[in-house]
Amino acid sequence: MTNWQDRKNVGDLHEHRVANALRARGWTVHPCGQGTYPAPIRNALRHTRSALRQFPDLIAARDRDIITIDAKDHMPSTTTNRYAISTTTVHAGLQLTALHAPTPLYYVFGDLKVLTPAEVLHYTDHALRHTSGAYYLVNTRRAHPFDDVFGTSTAQVA
Repeated sequence: MTNWQDRKNVGDLHEHRVANALRARGWTVHPCGQGTYPAPIRNALRHTRSALRQFPDLIAARDRDIITIDAKDHMPSTTTNRYAISTTTVHAGLQLTALHAPTPLYYVFGDLKVLTPAEVLHYTDHALRHTSGAYYLVNTRRAHPFDDVFGTSTAQVA
């Protein structure tokens, strides 16, 4: 998929899927980040190295807990059993986590498994890196099940 709009459509579907899964677990969810900005702002962000480009896709609250989510679809690799997360994304995620502590940032992948930026960095510190250096590669076994992080669904089964 090389067209930006096609990638955005796939990403939007994954964000909706994650938002619905969180709502089913009692979270109130709201979109945030680049996808909520008008086209001129998104275009300007594409031409900068600002960490705002990597701002989370969703913010959610349940009771007094508040979290942020960066939905990452098209992962894991079907041939390597690894997630590939861009170094830029991880570094921006670490900055966001530090600036907004104690509000956590979670990456939720296409298989609804979960990692934090700190875990990505930790699990790849001594691991083989992508040859370009542009990605951190994390074994899918390291990720947490969605229910373990966000709770089990409260939706009624018909």
